[in-house]
Amino acid sequence: MKAVIKVGGKQYVVAEKQTLLVDKLDEETKTLELEPLMIIDGETTKVGDPTVKGVKVSATVVEAVVAGEKIQIGKFKSKKRVKKITGHRQKYTKLEISKIA
Repeated sequence: MKAVIKVGGKQYVVAEKQTLLVDKLDEETKTLELEPLMIIDGETTKVGDPTVKGVKVSATVVEAVVAGEKIQIGKFKSKKRVKKITGHRQKYTKLEISKIA
């Protein structure tokens, strides 16, 4: 059984016992109850309007803040001797999908 959930403005296809990285959540709770947008169970598919009624996806927070890979951004202006390099590390929250019921 798979479900499509929406977390932080993005949609993810998840299954039970799956871990995924989502953008950093401001909530301090250890468990999240999410309403799925769509359920895929073998050959049958249920599409919600906007969510599927009576179905919940339970997720637990494994790690609150995980830093992603460093991305380097370079700016260069020709004939001016100007070169600037900066970096960015995106913060993520690691979730584990407990059950889809």
